[in-house]
Amino acid sequence: MFGSIVVGTDGSETAGEAVRQATELANAIGAQIHLVSAFEPVGGQRLREERVQAPDDLQWMVNEREDVDATLRDASEKIKEAGVKVETYARQGDPADAILDVAEEQGSDLIIVGNKGMTGAKRFLLGSVPNKVSHHAPCSVMIIRTT
Repeated sequence: MFGSIVVGTDGSETAGEAVRQATELANAIGAQIHLVSAFEPVGGQRLREERVQAPDDLQWMVNEREDVDATLRDASEKIKEAGVKVETYARQGDPADAILDVAEEQGSDLIIVGNKGMTGAKRFLLGSVPNKVSHHAPCSVMIIRTT
């Protein structure tokens, strides 16, 4: 039924819970995970300043997506440890658009997103990412409780 699952992460605790549950489901049904993280562009001046502050032998590592690459690497290692096949995608721009784009490109069967921990009066509202994904997804969407 679900052979290809897309899940997004930003390295937060709630995103980690979404990834954990996606991994459990993928492991149980033999699905592959497409792990997505988005980043905003960083200006050239800021990158130059950060490179100058880094040790000479590490300056090459300073780039606009170094944080998202580390986030994807950490999460994908946990997924692999669970025995699930995973591919990672670092995309520039809006997180919801990144998730939707990967789901469409990969012909995924399911997108898993967290509810962002909304409580109280906000319980009737979803965060911007799950809201956008749920309205524009090219496949089924599972919104999980992450808190």
